[in-house]
Amino acid sequence: MRRILFVSLMLVPSLFPAAAVASTPNDDSSVPTQVRRVSTGVTDPVLRKTAEVELPPFGDFDQPASKGAEFVLDLSVDQYGKPRDIKIVDSANPELDQYVIDAVREFRWLPATLDARAIPSDLTLKVKLQY
Repeated sequence: MRRILFVSLMLVPSLFPAAAVASTPNDDSSVPTQVRRVSTGVTDPVLRKTAEVELPPFGDFDQPASKGAEFVLDLSVDQYGKPRDIKIVDSANPELDQYVIDAVREFRWLPATLDARAIPSDLTLKVKLQY
């Protein structure tokens, strides 16, 4: 018990000089100051509506190879919960990319919030085809 107490007492004083150094202002006036906003809370967007991927008729692509195909997309969700700037990052089948993008355009989210106000946000989405 004494060893644990001794170690913790030894570590506590070592924090004081670091705090003093960290609070020293920077005298370099060439560095622009940046105002940082202090927030009471940020929430992520929440998916609330999905859509089915409408595949083309059999024969236009290799249907057995597309079963279980996974696509990774980068997109932005605007302050109204609509997807914007949808881009395929990783494609399982390039022939189906546009069909997946069209389906994701129908998705809807509860938008991300900052201080209880809806804000746009970026996210990565994984879509897996199952049938």
